[in-house]
Amino acid sequence: MSSGWFETVAEAQRRAEKRLPRSVYKALLAGSERGLTYRDNIEAFGELGFAPHVAGMPADPQLGTTVLGQEIALPVIISPTGVQAVHPEGEVAVARAAAARGTAVGLSSFASQPIEEVVAANDKTFFQIYWSGDRATMERRLQRAQEAGAKAIIATLDWTFAHGRDWGSPTIPEALTPKAMLSFAPEVALKPRWLLDFARSGALPDLTTPNMAERGEKGPTFFGAYGEWMTTPPPTWEDIAWLRSQWDGPFLLKGVCRIDDARRAVDAGVSAISVSTHGGNNLDGTPGAIRMLPGIADAVGDQVEVLFDSGVRRGGDVVKALALGARAVMIGRAYLWGLAANGQAGVENVLDIMSGGIRSAMLGLGRTSVQELTREDVLIPEGFTRELGA
Repeated sequence: MSSGWFETVAEAQRRAEKRLPRSVYKALLAGSERGLTYRDNIEAFGELGFAPHVAGMPADPQLGTTVLGQEIALPVIISPTGVQAVHPEGEVAVARAAAARGTAVGLSSFASQPIEEVVAANDKTFFQIYWSGDRATMERRLQRAQEAGAKAIIATLDWTFAHGRDWGSPTIPEALTPKAMLSFAPEVALKPRWLLDFARSGALPDLTTPNMAERGEKGPTFFGAYGEWMTTPPPTWEDIAWLRSQWDGPFLLKGVCRIDDARRAVDAGVSAISVSTHGGNNLDGTPGAIRMLPGIADAVGDQVEVLFDSGVRRGGDVVKALALGARAVMIGRAYLWGLAANGQAGVENVLDIMSGGIRSAMLGLGRTSVQELTREDVLIPEGFTRELGA
């Protein structure tokens, strides 16, 4: 193995913390308020057990599935996140890694690389859009995604703009002005490898969002885009139905925690939903997402694709989510830590960790394909699930 190889996502996180300036690492850690939801997303998986067999297991479990019209080699796709300042190649490196492992990549509106370059690196690109700006502006963003070749849309709506983390929030400048660089110099000086990576690329992070502008135009700063989002009135279900009607293709609504919201999403015409707590970055005190998955899958799983994200750190977590009703999972922090630790190879490493863990769990459970996984494969303790809005 190369010196950059790591065997678990936990090790990737440790390496990311060692490599990244403190503010950049804290931006990846994120979470909100007391971190109750952030922790429960992870710890809830530990409450679920497996029911393994001892003989008759398949020699070669099949991991492939289809999500949003795309065939993927494993039931793990890249969740859209803004990754400014993590690695010079940003989402392009992530897209290449996902393509190398046969899976799809979600691209954030707040990404640091333009959608055209990401699609060129991975034609299984899903573009993520916020309810931000007026309808004409959103139509233009969807049009650009269509022209670039995006295969699906991910609409992210679960955000309450909670501020104040008990462990402190990162310091993020509006732009890397000389004054800002001077203030960050002490923490950057402690991370010379990170600085060297950007120096070799010939550019420092510009902290702009190119996908929030017209193609070829310079995007607004992160805070400029964030400000537009914050000041846009939240959407109604009629707005969501309108947004869905503007895209002729698969459309995923991300951030569903309640059964009644899942049913409304179906009524709005979406083709998929993601059961998600935004990785614990939204309303703190919401139960871990895996606790809500079974009830939502039971309610709408025969009408739309049900995906899952929040708290996935290993292949066994993926198998548990699939057994509880998800078609596939989306990972966020896990691949960002891989990207920080070792660039594109680090993201590939994380996907290999997921793949290996899925195969190991399926072998023990005696399942020949991910489609065969059922709740009989998982031990669910009494009182584990939460059915919100039932």
